[in-house]
Amino acid sequence: MKIVLAFVFAIAATTAFAIADPTSVDHGGAYVGSVVVEPGQVVEGDVNVVLGDATIEGTVDGDVNVLGGNVIFRNGGHITGVPHAIGGEVVQDIVPWAPTADTSNRAEHHLWWRVASAIIVLVVFLMFPLRTRMALDRLEQHPAIATLAGVCGWVAVIPVAIVLFITFILWPLIPVEFVLLLVATVIGQAALALLVGRRFYELIAPKTTPTPLVALVIGLILLTAAELVPILGIMVILLTMLVGLGAVLLTFVPDWSVPGTPGSPPRNVIGGPPMPVG
Repeated sequence: MKIVLAFVFAIAATTAFAIADPTSVDHGGAYVGSVVVEPGQVVEGDVNVVLGDATIEGTVDGDVNVLGGNVIFRNGGHITGVPHAIGGEVVQDIVPWAPTADTSNRAEHHLWWRVASAIIVLVVFLMFPLRTRMALDRLEQHPAIATLAGVCGWVAVIPVAIVLFITFILWPLIPVEFVLLLVATVIGQAALALLVGRRFYELIAPKTTPTPLVALVIGLILLTAAELVPILGIMVILLTMLVGLGAVLLTFVPDWSVPGTPGSPPRNVIGGPPMPVG
């Protein structure tokens, strides 16, 4: 549940502007921009912050989750739950003198976060194997177009949400849009992991082709390892979300390069054991 909420918070951040000055908070909830819990203040519930820092000078009775910032403890501030910070470590790598939080368990939390994400990708692959295979096919045949489609898809998120918001009657479709975006992104990540895993396997054993499940597991391991590298990991995550979404969007467009389509050029069929579609 926390992973899904964190993703929704990240998407919501694209529709709002970060607040320049920290906002003093006295209750749990989701905030855009930096926030501060004043000395002597007790906040009940989790504090979720997007595109900003969470400065804790008082007490938070719950977790503190930050996307694109740091959890900063000052003046004896403390929390009863667990701090989670994603994106702040990049700032620390570039600006070492920036204020830091208590990060003794940050590496472990980040690792488990990535492992949990990989498990979700595996589950979604088992739920939508045919769609994943189609996304893989588009990714192999049209990588540039998939990238362009991904850019257009992410850019369209905000206008589509605004249109749904303005119509009032279509408000219930806004969370549906985010859910579909989440599912499409995960399917795209599965397709990219399949491609990476299969290429790596064939590099090690050129005369054999792995099963889709084996290729997916290998690809997820390689992508997860790359995502754990400071700075490079952020680039890998962004590239995965961009190209993956574009490949999935292309699965809903007739593919002019499919054999049998009038005017389509011949191409090699994807090798490997057949993938179950039931």
